[in-house]
Amino acid sequence: MKTMKKTFLMALMVLAATAVNAQSADDLISSKTLDYLRTVPFAVNRTTLYTAEELYAGYDPQKAETFETCYDTKVYKHFIATGKQAQTAEESLARALHDNGIHVALNEFFKKYNSRHCLGIMGGHALLRTDPMYKKVVLLSKRLTEQGFIMLSGGGPGAMEATHLGAWLAGRTEQEVDAAVEILKVAPSFKDKGWLATSFEVMKRFPRKGDYVSLGIPTYLYGHEPSAPFATHIAKFFENSIREDLILTVAFGGIIYTPGSAGTMQEIFQDAVQNHYLSFGYASPMIFLGTDFWTKEMPVYPFIEEMVKLGKYKNLQLTLTDDFDVIVKELEAFRNKK
Repeated sequence: MKTMKKTFLMALMVLAATAVNAQSADDLISSKTLDYLRTVPFAVNRTTLYTAEELYAGYDPQKAETFETCYDTKVYKHFIATGKQAQTAEESLARALHDNGIHVALNEFFKKYNSRHCLGIMGGHALLRTDPMYKKVVLLSKRLTEQGFIMLSGGGPGAMEATHLGAWLAGRTEQEVDAAVEILKVAPSFKDKGWLATSFEVMKRFPRKGDYVSLGIPTYLYGHEPSAPFATHIAKFFENSIREDLILTVAFGGIIYTPGSAGTMQEIFQDAVQNHYLSFGYASPMIFLGTDFWTKEMPVYPFIEEMVKLGKYKNLQLTLTDDFDVIVKELEAFRNKK
């Protein structure tokens, strides 16, 4: 008990020191602090990952205005009101406790799966549902899910949503995929009216088959972008830096990069560093989907390839392709590697 209390006090001191308006640990250990933790609109003692039903509790797809009062919106409004960087030690503590709970829940989630079965798909949040690449990502994710992989993404719109839609539709026909995408095309962008409502319409019309799952890892820092409800498990964090690193870290089976912009670029080079240094014991595949995009529109691939030739990058397992068969073969070979 004394050890636990000492650890708690040390944690409070760190949190107090890192809050914008730093306070002493003594100030935090008070009825005021406990009262604050009870009044925030989220559970500071959370022990499970979110589901779409939990995040959007209070939302009625038939009544668009209810989005403003659903659970997720309430938490996001609180996050903005109290500062993207917490302005008090109490708020910093509340967020840290929440995110720690999500971390613990993630550890439990990953205990169920072989780490090399976990794949990430990265790409632009602005990818429209009407873009041919959107459906490509859906079909690729569907196929990989059916092959036994666990798909994960940043949990937002665009390519991220397509990843989870594909996993959600695993076990269904391509005709059913077409029907689902057609429903979603009514609201191409997450900024369009009906974006979330059409998601729930698809989920209702095409219930999940079997025990296929996917993991979304969104953040309240980008809370203006709604979390993709197709993800069966959602690890939503306040602290984006933790979340950014985590997405790349837990995709031990490899990462597929679809066309994106600045955020995707950041993820590519961050992933390259982890693989170069074998930060987790081995390097995972880095697969670039979209030959023209990655060699002409945003020529990252030739640059990385040249750095490998010069010895500036080591251990990278690079693939550039437009062929799903090539992707599946590469990932399955890595998954089965001893």
